[in-house]
Amino acid sequence: MINEHYEVDESKTKETWFERVPKVELHLHLEGAIPHDALWELIQKYGGDSTVPSIEALRSRFQYRDFPHFIETWVWKNQFLREYEDFNFVAEAVARDLVRQNIRYAEAFYSPSRFFRHGLQTQKLTEAIRSGLSRVPDIQISLVTDFCRDNGPENAAKIVAEINEVRKLGVVGVTIGGSEHNYPPEPFKGVYEKARKFGFHTSAHAGEAAGAESIWGAIRSLRVERIGHGTRAIEDERLVDYIAEQHIPIEICLISNVKTRVVESIEKHPVRYYFDRGIPISINTDDPKMFGNSLAEEYHVFETRLCFSREEIRTIILQGIEVSWLPENKKRELVKAFRDDPEW
Repeated sequence: MINEHYEVDESKTKETWFERVPKVELHLHLEGAIPHDALWELIQKYGGDSTVPSIEALRSRFQYRDFPHFIETWVWKNQFLREYEDFNFVAEAVARDLVRQNIRYAEAFYSPSRFFRHGLQTQKLTEAIRSGLSRVPDIQISLVTDFCRDNGPENAAKIVAEINEVRKLGVVGVTIGGSEHNYPPEPFKGVYEKARKFGFHTSAHAGEAAGAESIWGAIRSLRVERIGHGTRAIEDERLVDYIAEQHIPIEICLISNVKTRVVESIEKHPVRYYFDRGIPISINTDDPKMFGNSLAEEYHVFETRLCFSREEIRTIILQGIEVSWLPENKKRELVKAFRDDPEW
């Protein structure tokens, strides 16, 4: 287990500027953001689990030896999402939790292929999620479909066609997650070409569980607009130069990378270097209820452990809006709303 003490005392962040300032999040997995009480309710619905006899035990289960162990835990958790109503339920719970954090806009990833074994269809799954999100009017949440690379490009191609049928439900883009260390991005080139033809935006998880070559593959083969994580780009200075020159945004997931042992500690994360090189970055939680973090805690760590100033954090928040997949007029409206906010 990871012993590096990154966690923030909530008394230092709750109801402070970190909590109150308006925020956006661009790298958030819906299935990894389920509040523990909601997940506990689902576990009880399906007869319980001997490995988590209490909600306290459930919280303790979300500790990881490494990235593969995290994936194993992710798969375990997903067994309690079996019906459309489960997704309706958790989508509403996640949205309400984001509102409590004063997150005004989010791009939430969801992974349809993980639930085909329960007989769930992509279109109806998307409808269930949107129905739950729609019950929470105080936040705008766009959906990004995550192709599980473990299931191969044929599976992903099928999903692209299916989400195109329900794009009116706010599906704005695609990404590729899963076991990056076992499945390189190149075989998904045709899938990404198809997604672009349909008008979807593109990202990819890269440089998290695999090295710089995975990021090169996402850029060269998949031609992505953004990179998710990008932590190990630092291993190839030519790659960092290219990302900086091309202004390719990186979806930074700082605490996540420490919890899955992608980096040894907060201080060894390359985000400060990326920012100083002029690479557009956003601050994100990834799977907050599986890592025990919040966006306020991420901001707090940026300031106290990585020496980012409040003004730099404001700059990153506005960068997040700029590199989001909102329409341009909506971006301008959100920037104005943030700058006019009394907590800004």
